[in-house]
Amino acid sequence: MLTVLFADRTQNWPAYEGALTAALAEAGLAARLVLPPVDPGSVDYIVYSPRGPVQDFTAYTRTKAVLSLWAGVERVVGNPTLTQPLCRMVDQGLERGMVEWVTGHVLRAHLNIDFFLSHQDGIWRQAGHVPPLAQDRSVVVLGLGALGGACATTLAALGFKVTGWSRTPKTLPGITCLAGAEGLREALSRAEILVTVLPNTPETTDLLNATTLALLPRGAVILNPGRGTLIDDAALLAALETGQIGHATLDVFRVEPLPPEHPYWAHPKVTVTPHIAAETRPASAARVIAENIRRFEAGEVPLHLVDRARGY
Repeated sequence: MLTVLFADRTQNWPAYEGALTAALAEAGLAARLVLPPVDPGSVDYIVYSPRGPVQDFTAYTRTKAVLSLWAGVERVVGNPTLTQPLCRMVDQGLERGMVEWVTGHVLRAHLNIDFFLSHQDGIWRQAGHVPPLAQDRSVVVLGLGALGGACATTLAALGFKVTGWSRTPKTLPGITCLAGAEGLREALSRAEILVTVLPNTPETTDLLNATTLALLPRGAVILNPGRGTLIDDAALLAALETGQIGHATLDVFRVEPLPPEHPYWAHPKVTVTPHIAAETRPASAARVIAENIRRFEAGEVPLHLVDRARGY
C-alpha cells in the first residue's frame, strides 16, 4: 500500500481528505493518506504546499515525487533538498477560475464599465462612450502555457483580436503568436488590454518596467493574475500617474497579503483583488494528484513535470 503525505496547512485537510480518498480509489490505487508528523522513510508521495510543514526533503528517501497543490512552484523549485521529481498543479478548476477572472476583467475594461458605475448622476452620456466591438479591440496575453493559452483561446472566441507572447514559439488556433525579445516588443505595442499569465522566473522578474510600459499604447489597461514579481511597482505607479497606463487590475503581489499601507489600495486607477483568479479546487486538484500517482506507479510520463532549469 502506498503512503501519501498531505503536507499542506492543517485547516485545509477537511476539504481535501474526502476528495483525495475518492480520487485515489477511482484511479485504482491502494493508498493511505497521512498527516505530519510521520516517518519520512515511509512516504511514497508528498502532496505539497509552500505553506505546509515540509520544506526539507532530505529525509524523504523513499519518496517518488512531490506533487504541488499550487500552479506556481517558485518557492520550492530552487530548494537544494528537493531531489525528487516535482509536478506543479494544473487542473480544470484552477484553469476555469483563471479564464473566468480574466474574461470578466477584460470585458469590464473593454466596455468601460467602471466609468458608468462612477457616473450614476442622471446625466445621459452616450456620445463618446459607445465601446468598439471586440473585433476592433486588441488584447495581448503574455504567457501561453495551460492557463494563458486557455485565456487567449476564450478571448479569441469572443471576437477579440488576440496576440499571445511566450518565451519559446507556440502555435494556437485563432491567436497571433509571438516569441522572443523582438516579439515581446511587438506584442506590447499592440496591447490595448494586456493580460500577464507568466511564471515567476529570473527572466520574467520586472518584465513590465519603465521601458516596457512605455511600449504600450497610451491609456492601456493591465490585468495581472500571474505573479506579483512580473511588474515593477514603482514604474507602474509612475505610468498610472502620467496616463501612460489607464488602469491596472492586480490579483498578485510581491508581498501577500498586500500591506494596508500599500499605495495600490487607495489609487483611483488600481483595482486590487486578493489572489482569487486561480484558486486550487480540492475536487479537481485531487483527481490530478491521483492521476499523477497512477502514472508514476505505471512508469508513464507524469503531468506537468517541472523543468528545474526553466523554473516551471
